Amino acid sequence: MTEAMEPTPDHGETSWVGRGRLEGRKALITGGDSGIGRAVAIAYAREGADVAIVYLPEEEEDAQTTERFIREAGRKCVLLPADLTEEQACVDVVAAARSELGGLDILIPNAAYQRQRDGVETLTTSEIERTFHTNLVSTMLLAREAVPHMSPGASIIVTTSIQASSPAPGLLDYAMTKAALVAFTQALAEELGEKGIRVNAVAPGPIWTPLIPATGFPAEKVKEFGADTPLGRAGQPVELAGAYVYLASDEASYTSGAVLPVTGGKGF
Repeated sequence: MTEAMEPTPDHGETSWVGRGRLEGRKALITGGDSGIGRAVAIAYAREGADVAIVYLPEEEEDAQTTERFIREAGRKCVLLPADLTEEQACVDVVAAARSELGGLDILIPNAAYQRQRDGVETLTTSEIERTFHTNLVSTMLLAREAVPHMSPGASIIVTTSIQASSPAPGLLDYAMTKAALVAFTQALAEELGEKGIRVNAVAPGPIWTPLIPATGFPAEKVKEFGADTPLGRAGQPVELAGAYVYLASDEASYTSGAVLPVTGGKGF
């Protein structure tokens, strides 16, 4: 639960001021109940977009909080509880988002799973599959379902990670999926360029989201999370939102195949 975190993450609830940069757009955001996904959903709504968010059914309370902020911005919000490790769920959420929103202009496959691994010898097939299906396979399936219904000017924005280029041994499987998503972004940008659909990625560094205390890190590591960055602290989810707004907006009309690092100064 987001509310149980100390300090409470800043998703831009009181700070993000929209400027109409996404007026009339229709966005599907996975993992939109909390963390980066919530921050992007709030920013998109205040920039004029209607938003559908996907989240695990057990995160309903967090999802309803995100919904409230979207509706307070005067935009439509569609709640789509689903487990994206299942192929049919990926098919269904894209279809539902298109139907409820009246189309789809922006796809943000942002949902992710990570756990601290205590050595390669501790890896289990079930955990590898959960990580790969959540982070990588669902992204590919969502794109497969969305692209045939997207028009020129549409945008896909993938959430990769600094782990793609600076992998930590304890996040071996997670880092592998994030590196693969960089290749996915670049390859899909090449493929979809002729359709006028742009594909980019954001690479967060250490960002204070519910994913961090849920990862299984030692308490001291959680306490010092982000202190090793040049800026000396973890980032807040709202500090990612601007990257996603930019990449979806007309200001990024000539940007595709890019990976935008938001890392507190750590090299990507």
